[in-house]
Amino acid sequence: MPTQLPGWTVQDNLSHILGTERLHVGLPETDHLAPDLSNAHNPIGEMNEHHVDLRRSRPGSEVFAEFVSVAEQRMNQLRSANAEYFAQPEDTPVGPGTTADFLNIRLLDVWVHEQDMRRTLNLPGHQGGGSAEHTIDRLCATLPVVIGKRAKTPEGATAVIEITGAVQRTIAITIINGRGQIVDKAPTESLVEIEMDSDIFLQLANGRAPYEELSTAIKISGDQELGHKIVTQFTMMI
Repeated sequence: MPTQLPGWTVQDNLSHILGTERLHVGLPETDHLAPDLSNAHNPIGEMNEHHVDLRRSRPGSEVFAEFVSVAEQRMNQLRSANAEYFAQPEDTPVGPGTTADFLNIRLLDVWVHEQDMRRTLNLPGHQGGGSAEHTIDRLCATLPVVIGKRAKTPEGATAVIEITGAVQRTIAITIINGRGQIVDKAPTESLVEIEMDSDIFLQLANGRAPYEELSTAIKISGDQELGHKIVTQFTMMI
């Protein structure tokens, strides 16, 4: 079944997760080349497409069995690893870092794709807990760029993002010296308040669906023009 990711089915999402974990348990890189790289935005994206395309002709049961096997190996590896393992240098999607830095991003990636699959299959679940909170918090850290640089919220004004549902957060961003900054406490009156549940926030932040498709599940109070600028420029990760 096709997911919200262009060109990717549910099985493709699982193949993507599987392909990366194979490399980290020491299994060889594939020499298969995907014929279509139009959805790839960088070398990591190209690698993902190679792993996904390799498994498209295989039965879903076979891909799932491979995933279970590799996931078990990977979990055993991580559970037995020492501090030196997590501190070793490693390239991450955002630049040089450590294995721990990579895993912080990888946790987000895997949970987001799990939700992509669940959403497509109408099998909601695992929307709360550590993985969900970790992901939502990492995405919230980018909100100052959305509120400030993209939406051009005026100096001194505050926008509040209210996240409800399985993961609940109230994030207030005030423009200070031309830059959006998360503040500990929202002022009594904010210029705009935007409310949505955590799954809608995830879809909007990850570019899974545009605001126009999700608008009935998003409430904007206060400055409607500014609110519309924010929610239409909300994508933080693809």
